[in-house]
Amino acid sequence: MTWAEFLPLFFLAVMGLSLLAYVILDGYDLGVGLLLLRASDAEKDTMIASIGPFWDANETWLVLGVGVLLIAFPMAHGLVLQALYLPVAVMLIGLILRGVAFDFRAKAPLKYKPFWNRAFFAGSLMASASQGWMLGSYITGFASGPLGWAFSLGIAVTLPAAYVLLGSGWLIMKTEGDLQQKAVRWARLVLWPMAAALLAISAATPLVKEGVLEKWFGVPQVFALLPVPLMCALAFFAMRWVLTRPNLVNAGYGWLVFANTVLIFVLAFFGLAYSIFPDIVIGRMTVWEAAISTASLNVIFFGVAITLPVIIGYTVFMYRVFWGKATALKYG
Repeated sequence: MTWAEFLPLFFLAVMGLSLLAYVILDGYDLGVGLLLLRASDAEKDTMIASIGPFWDANETWLVLGVGVLLIAFPMAHGLVLQALYLPVAVMLIGLILRGVAFDFRAKAPLKYKPFWNRAFFAGSLMASASQGWMLGSYITGFASGPLGWAFSLGIAVTLPAAYVLLGSGWLIMKTEGDLQQKAVRWARLVLWPMAAALLAISAATPLVKEGVLEKWFGVPQVFALLPVPLMCALAFFAMRWVLTRPNLVNAGYGWLVFANTVLIFVLAFFGLAYSIFPDIVIGRMTVWEAAISTASLNVIFFGVAITLPVIIGYTVFMYRVFWGKATALKYG
């Protein structure tokens, strides 16, 4: 492989890593936002405190991923943004609403606090559902027929449910007492519906994307890929094992819920990447066709080589500093 062939793959990997990191890291705080209205006032403060040091920085990964798409693959960026203009706008409005509500719920007069709690929930729902719709539309190649719309709607419902499971796992790790037990119950409620939805989407994907069936079930690749669904199944039952045994959560094994949800996200991401590669816009453009000139990619390469380790470094540092059980949110 030549350097000119490698560079587009490198930037595709950086973009994929960024979007995966965003879905996992911002996914759990979106999940916490979706659960906010099910808690008491004191528990709401603790829930917000559990994501307070992290949620702004988590969105950095979205900026990086979209930035790489814009700079390294501008033609693909144009096609994607044109097709997804409305859900992108809804997502941005939701993220802005979350940011405003996060501060105003603590600083506005007490009588307005329930309104800003609802606004934080609404922003979380708008962002997560629109992301699901965008993912579904992308997988179908932005098809506008009934099957494409139904598939996008299915993921628009499934992704918030997956975020709720991720957020519940986060709260199990970060909280104690009644709130932790509530998080266990929330995770149990969403576990089976999410699993059923993921299975349905996995079964439907070959119908909306030609060639996927052969990629996964042709011989000999079916044997090499068999560990992927097996690991997903094991992760699911590991979560169920912990969630149905309170003594395991009390013994400190609640983190397995969050860890196994992350594992399912990672496996789903790599499964999707394998299904659509080498396309960057499915059915329209490969990664090499979408990339800008090698000379331009060489310049961008050095910028990314500096920026990416810095983002990874401060993310790791931030989580190390603020790790531990959450307490009620306080403003100085």
